[in-house]
Amino acid sequence: MSLQEFVPTPRFDEYRETFAEFFTLDRRDDGVLLAQAHTRGGPVQLSVQNHRALGQFLKTVGADPENELLILTGSGEEFMMDSDPAGFEIEEQQLEYWAYEYAYKDGRTNVSSLVNDLEIPTIGLFNGSGFHPEILLMCDLTLCAEDARIFDVHYGISSVPGDGIHSCFQELLGVKRAAYALLTGQAIDARVALEYGMVNEVLPRDQLIPRAYTIADHIMSQPRTVRRLATQIIRRPWKKRIVDDLDGGFGIQMFGHLAKGRSIHSREHIASTTDYVRQGRPNSFD
Repeated sequence: MSLQEFVPTPRFDEYRETFAEFFTLDRRDDGVLLAQAHTRGGPVQLSVQNHRALGQFLKTVGADPENELLILTGSGEEFMMDSDPAGFEIEEQQLEYWAYEYAYKDGRTNVSSLVNDLEIPTIGLFNGSGFHPEILLMCDLTLCAEDARIFDVHYGISSVPGDGIHSCFQELLGVKRAAYALLTGQAIDARVALEYGMVNEVLPRDQLIPRAYTIADHIMSQPRTVRRLATQIIRRPWKKRIVDDLDGGFGIQMFGHLAKGRSIHSREHIASTTDYVRQGRPNSFD
């Protein structure tokens, strides 16, 4: 008998409650986990709090050996189009501290955890339009609602687009298309996203989760070790990309953040740059 015991792994019933304010979780008996991000039951409203919770959640899911596949999506008819009205107050009060804690550390953790801490297949579902699309685009497979539009908000709110979305767009779109999307705030509709290779399928919103479960059933038909090792092959391009780009991009963005000396995440500021997406315009300046 060993002189030491294993440290207990996370228990689903416990972390389902821990993260209930941020994710609605449902896990089948075979380990397929559906996580629906939300703010009070509706679309995600960005905040320092849910930004941090994402990385904590992904690490916890990855540390539970009973999870075998993650389906990650949002709630309602939009993915993320607003910020929490008070979600950045603590950043404004202690900008230098939170520029590191929120913008640099938590942001890098979110992207790297998705790629490195989850050794299970992942399926991202765009339930509707939203910024911070990298969390769904960098899943192994991505399905998209037919009326969703994908875009990066950062340049439009006077922020350097260097927080991982740039890495995601450059990997999926190539240099020229990525530059255009990052500088113009191009709202890429679902069909164009499919044409560009950003997403794998476009479906009516109410068919996204059933289709994800169908794909999950196929993936789950192979042995556990095969599924988990397959992710190491599939994710190699992402791992190389984030090693090359992520820390430097975040560092440049954080420098710009501190140089301005003010927060740029207010609800009004973000809303002023997302209205064009809701209005169906192609770019922030058209």
